[in-house]
Parts: sequence; structure tokens; C-alpha cells
Amino acid sequence: MKIAAAALALFVVSGACAGATDVRPIVVEVYTSQGCNSCLAANAMAGKVAQRPGLLVLSFPVTYWDMFGWKDTLASDDNTKRQKAYAGALRRGGVYTPQMIIDGVKDVPAAREDAVSYALTLAAMARDDGMQSDVATPAIARRDGLAGDVAFVAAMRVKTPARSAWSVGVALVKRPGDLHVVVDRAPDVARRGNIDATVWLFRLRSAANVKIGGGENTGQTITYRNVVTSITNAGHWRGEPLTVDVPKAGAKTPAHDAVAVVVQQGGYGRVVGAALVGNATFYAPW
Repeated sequence: MKIAAAALALFVVSGACAGATDVRPIVVEVYTSQGCNSCLAANAMAGKVAQRPGLLVLSFPVTYWDMFGWKDTLASDDNTKRQKAYAGALRRGGVYTPQMIIDGVKDVPAAREDAVSYALTLAAMARDDGMQSDVATPAIARRDGLAGDVAFVAAMRVKTPARSAWSVGVALVKRPGDLHVVVDRAPDVARRGNIDATVWLFRLRSAANVKIGGGENTGQTITYRNVVTSITNAGHWRGEPLTVDVPKAGAKTPAHDAVAVVVQQGGYGRVVGAALVGNATFYAPW
């Protein structure tokens, strides 16, 4: 418990020093199931973690517990496939719940507060390592004259790193016919090597409450934050300025009231950029 307290204290201090609004958020993915008893504590942990500044928490309900007496009402095959892809990328023997994957490079049991706090501390230190200069909004957004537009609803102020822990600016612009995704140019330190990153778009339900009617959690009510309802590969980013126009969601798209965009090396590697448009500024069905 002493280790956990120290780790949490360090995380809070490092987050305060970095500033919650001037660096990219740490992306926290929680793989969970309504049929998994230990996932109750993990979902509660995710809710607590989501309140901390500088974090983007995404919940991914998976399907492989559905055979044990209760079919998860929020789970999707795409969420399960994503977790299985991580098992290969992280060199794990298989998948498990509840699992928390932090910035695409570290996984911990999502119900263990000490492990979660320590992993978040390390992630904040890695993200902030070598930070030098602020970028108020992505350069490409300024170039396109979007920074002063009322439709410019989500911009991440990032810092340009001196060493390997670099980040890139990401912005989301809501327009009448689509959602405009803007990814900035990679910093010079990153451009010295080959860059191949995937731009993931996650449609989200910002909150959901589910009462369980069977299985290990019969009678329990689970509260979720930022439940992923669909996953889209929106394109590849190779270090140059990139814009992607995402059309409005069709009638068959699952219900959502928010969108997150995550730029991730190789598809299932280190997260280098992220942005969220929440239900305060985002109007479904985009």
C-alpha cells in the first residue's frame, strides 16, 4: 500500500507540473465484461481514474464471457479483436479481464489499484520526458484558419520532446456534413526515423448503467465511462500533416454521444496523439 500511495502521489505531482491542458492525454483502455466478477472493481477503478486530469479512459466490453450465463449488453466483436491484437503486440499468451492497457505499451490487471497507479505514474513520466516547447494548437489547424472557428471544438496543446517520448497535436472539427480530423506534423526528433501510425476513431457512450440479470454478477449494476460502441480505422499517418474527413454515422451505427481519436504507432503500439469531443460539444449521430 505504501508503494501504491507513493506512486499515486508522484502521478498527481507530475500531472500538475505538466499541466492537464497542455499535453496530450494518456490513453487508458479498460477491457471488461459484465460476466466477470472481478470486473466490478475494475469498472469502479476506471470511473475513478477518469476523473483525473490528463487521462482519456476508454471502456471496451468484450464478448468471450458471454457463454457463462449472461450476454454482455455492450460487448462487441471489434472490441474483442482489438484486445486479441494487443495480446500479440504485447507478447502475452492470451487475453484476460479485467485488463488495462496504458498508452498502448503497458498492461496491468485493471482491478489492482497499486498496479494501476504505478503504471500511470510511469506513463506520465515517459510522456513528459524531455518536453521543451508548447504548441497551442496543431500547426495545420492554424494554417487552415480553423483555430479561431467556433467549430474548432477539440484541440490538444502538446509539447515537442527533445528525445524519444514525442507527441503530436490532434484536433477534431465538427462541420455540417462531417467530422474533420486534423493531425499535425511530427516533431523533428520523430521524423529522423520511419513513422507509420494508425488513426483510430472510437465512437463512445460517455456513460452507461447496466443491471446484470445473470452469471457471476447477477443483481449488480455496473456503471461505465466512455464505452466504445464502434471502432474505425480512419487512416494512416506517416509524420506529415494529415486531415481526414469522417462522414456522419449511418442509421445502423450504434448509439453514441462522443468521439475519441487516437494516433497509435503501428496500430497497436505507442500512443503519440489523442483527442476527445464529448457530449458537451459533440452532437450525435456523427
